[in-house]
Amino acid sequence: MRVLTITEYDGSRFFGSQIQASTKETVMGRLGEALESVGIFAAPLASGRTDSGVHALCQPITFDIPPYWESELGKLRAHLNHKLAPYIKIKKITPVEDDFHPRFHAKKRVYRYALKIGEHDPFLSDYMTFVKALEMAKIEKAIKLFEGEHDFGLFKKNGSEEKSSVRIIYKASFYRRRDLYIFRFEANSFLRSQIRLMMGALLDISEGKITDEELKEQIEGTQRHTARIAPPNGLYLSKVFY
Repeated sequence: MRVLTITEYDGSRFFGSQIQASTKETVMGRLGEALESVGIFAAPLASGRTDSGVHALCQPITFDIPPYWESELGKLRAHLNHKLAPYIKIKKITPVEDDFHPRFHAKKRVYRYALKIGEHDPFLSDYMTFVKALEMAKIEKAIKLFEGEHDFGLFKKNGSEEKSSVRIIYKASFYRRRDLYIFRFEANSFLRSQIRLMMGALLDISEGKITDEELKEQIEGTQRHTARIAPPNGLYLSKVFY
């Protein structure tokens, strides 16, 4: 039987989510070890990978379980969370169809990026990005340029394996929650480091390093004006829709 888990993790503790030959300190590497410890040897599949330092509040992950766990999903979740603590937690586990794929069946993905104005706080720096100032009027105008269907080839990190760099951003916005500025991006999918590059461009807009017209040219793929990549620690995979 195939199950779907909704998993959250502290990305600052891992070298990304994807399994790597050079280290065991990845989210999927740790999950694989936990699964094997309870007799599950099927490879887990995630909705997408997150870079080193990037967090997840809702990462869908599937794997196949042997028959003896099918009627004990609550117990399985408890066993796995004991093994995964304290930096990874399975919030929910449910049965799905045997052909369900968390990446290819996803319709929309939502990421959030957290900024705070002021000096860095060593106890919070793993979970948000600190900036000296933000020109919110400039950002409010510029962020809307990302919306729509565009070829984001100039907003992806080298080494991306996607066949097409065309993506649809349904909504790009920000809001304030107490002393945090939260940027929200909703799209059908994202390229490697796309959101961090978009955030870097918005910070350049705020600082007057590029103009709206230059940002628009880069979104349209005609010319690159910025390659600034925002730090990973403020980025969160927030939700995946099916």
